[in-house]
Amino acid sequence: MNDTFTLSINGNTEIDITEAQLAAFDAISTAEGSYHVLKDNLPYRAEVVSKSFLKKTYTVAINNNTYEVHIGNALDRLIKNMGFEIGTAKQVNDIKAPIPGLILEIAVTEGQEVQENDTLLILEAMKMENTFHSPRAGVIKSIAVTKGQAVDKGQLLIEFE
Repeated sequence: MNDTFTLSINGNTEIDITEAQLAAFDAISTAEGSYHVLKDNLPYRAEVVSKSFLKKTYTVAINNNTYEVHIGNALDRLIKNMGFEIGTAKQVNDIKAPIPGLILEIAVTEGQEVQENDTLLILEAMKMENTFHSPRAGVIKSIAVTKGQAVDKGQLLIEFE
């Protein structure tokens, strides 16, 4: 019993708790999803209002105050540290050429605000036209290419603010 869990409460408070601490927790079930809890000799009434086992999230009412709780384990911390969290916002800040080609059209200008899936540019490669769409909403910071320019694989095409 040496696993540590991280409880994230309302998205801003994190508490680490071990299996041993959980085993010593003084709670008695009073009904389905309802508990009587003693903490520092003070009584609390706790109720699990809703739960999502897949997302590891729970809505808990304690003495009529509601809290959103996410329970994470060591694997969740590793995934978060690697940047692969589920539900995180897209943070694409630049578009690079996936293959060598020729810029046929540029559909945006610097400073222009774009929405997700707006057309940014068209790249011809291997006699095929490849349309690049915006991966997220944002503002175009810079355009590093011009119409008719040949580009190499990995070359910066467009940068977001």
